Amino acid sequence: MNDSKLSMDYLNDLRKEYDSNPENKMLERAVTQNGINNVARDPEAKIRMNPVFSVEADTGKVSNQKQSGRCWMFALLNTLKHEFGKKYGVKDFEMSQNYLFFWDKIERANIFYDNIIATADKPVDDRTVEFYLAGPGTDGGQWAMAVSLVQKYGIMPKSEFPESSVSENTSDLNTVLNYKLRQDAMKLRNMVNDGVSDEDIKEARSQMLSEVYRITAYSLGVPRETFDFEYRDDKKKYHIDRDLTPKSFFDKYFADIDLDDYVVLSNSPDKDYAKFYSMSAQDNVVGGRNIEFLNLPMEDLKKASIAQLKDGQAVWISNDIAQQSERKAGYLDSNLYRYADLFNIDLSMSKKDRFEYHDAEVSHATALTGVDLVDDQPRRWKMENSWGAKNGFDGYYTMDDSWMNDYVYEVVVNKKYLTDKQKEMLNQAPIELKPWDSLE
Repeated sequence: MNDSKLSMDYLNDLRKEYDSNPENKMLERAVTQNGINNVARDPEAKIRMNPVFSVEADTGKVSNQKQSGRCWMFALLNTLKHEFGKKYGVKDFEMSQNYLFFWDKIERANIFYDNIIATADKPVDDRTVEFYLAGPGTDGGQWAMAVSLVQKYGIMPKSEFPESSVSENTSDLNTVLNYKLRQDAMKLRNMVNDGVSDEDIKEARSQMLSEVYRITAYSLGVPRETFDFEYRDDKKKYHIDRDLTPKSFFDKYFADIDLDDYVVLSNSPDKDYAKFYSMSAQDNVVGGRNIEFLNLPMEDLKKASIAQLKDGQAVWISNDIAQQSERKAGYLDSNLYRYADLFNIDLSMSKKDRFEYHDAEVSHATALTGVDLVDDQPRRWKMENSWGAKNGFDGYYTMDDSWMNDYVYEVVVNKKYLTDKQKEMLNQAPIELKPWDSLE
């Protein structure tokens, strides 16, 4: 007999218990007519979210990734454009996100084929194989993936390779590529398991990649190999630099930025602190930057971020943007919606608990551009999003320090802001994580 079966007597008891409290009907009316978040919202959040900061990097207008998952790419390019703006006096200059997106699609397919061939001896329901097949054509990513693309292909002005209809709404392209790459995976696995020669597999793989290139080119356009960089600075002075390649453009105009000097610091309490981790299953470029991070307590992430912000440089971060956030107002506050108070239940979970029980998700990447310090301690942060200027205050969000503690999982800082002990930790052999780790 199954004792957990819901009996009608038990269900009637639940209703009687509910009806016995007159507050329940009052709150039922409030919630059904106004919605959960509207009733649970803390009215004092507006006071806490005052968008004034004692430390701010010099930034300009926000970008807009529109209906795409390219936040990780936008966040890196945003940090680079701020450095360009300070150096060359062009605050709102923007890099081509579509350019990196083009090469990401090609590179991602290429490494996918390698992974499928390498795991062809495993059953198709093997967890690693399932991970590779879950979304081979999607467009989410991590900081190291963007760095790999920049270091291999360079960058170019947005004016030289602007957005396309598809880059601004990637769902159809992702659908086509997911289907195409899964079909290719089936063919490659069959070829390997049927004993087809390496030469024939290589030829088939090359043809498959040619087809991915064609799909991507039709959808995004084909980037120019050379261009003339023509612009006016904020003082209206005209500049032109002829016959540049994306690589030479990056090497020339960002010569003082070495992306290898930057490190990802994570706060993932379900793992040991002071350890260096890697997640090679998510790498997007063969021979590119490995996805690696040093896991530290949150206070260490905040100290390094504050130091970098004080030097006027934005900080790339990954976070869980869907949690305790109000998009239109641009509020990020762990106590924004008081669900526990509204429903009279205990909703306490630690950050470690949320990682272990799949409540924490690395869902978005943005940039910190400011912090408000009181007695040298942060009480709120300024965050640059990439969802356009209609959200928040001109596209920027105010983040309470509680939200930083609870829902920010990674920051990217220059190694010079680490302590000597933390720098030594980077010399550890990285511990390889499972593809489905909580930080994926």
